[in-house]
Amino acid sequence: MTISKIGRLDLKAKLIVEGFIAGQHKSPFHGFSIEFAEHREYTPGDDLKHLDWKVFGKTDRYYIKQYEEETNLRCHILLDTSESMAYGSGQISKMQYACYIAASLGYMICNQQDAAGLTLFDRELRLHLPAKSSQGHLRVFLHELSKIVPERKTDMSGLLHEAAEMIERRGMVIVISDFFDDVDRVIS
Repeated sequence: MTISKIGRLDLKAKLIVEGFIAGQHKSPFHGFSIEFAEHREYTPGDDLKHLDWKVFGKTDRYYIKQYEEETNLRCHILLDTSESMAYGSGQISKMQYACYIAASLGYMICNQQDAAGLTLFDRELRLHLPAKSSQGHLRVFLHELSKIVPERKTDMSGLLHEAAEMIERRGMVIVISDFFDDVDRVIS
């Protein structure tokens, strides 16, 4: 694949994503940062500096201020590069669509300072890029997507377990595939 094609992949990812970035994601956990979330009743052992004295003045009960905690997302994209992904009706194949999706997700994730990883597989693990958030990592991520040539059959069941062992920390996993495999084996 040429440099111009890699550049086009980056450009398409930017065009797809830029209309959708609305801001950082909120954690389901409550912390003590800047953005107020809610009050909860005081329990012994809570830090007294978070008591809301105005609420106490109105209700004669102790309440703690809780705030939204922003977290860093770690997202890992598993991309099926098997020969069935080469199929396409019209000018674009399933593999090209899959690469656009993966590139858009990678661009969006890294653009919001979160970490994106990439695993390419068919019947074997072809590539594993650990999740990182730097622009240099994003360039490698996009370059690897631009080099994909779909070949061989797929074997998702074994590879999903292998990929899970390679992912170092908790995070989100996105599988992009046509799932042309024995579904019962994959699920088990």
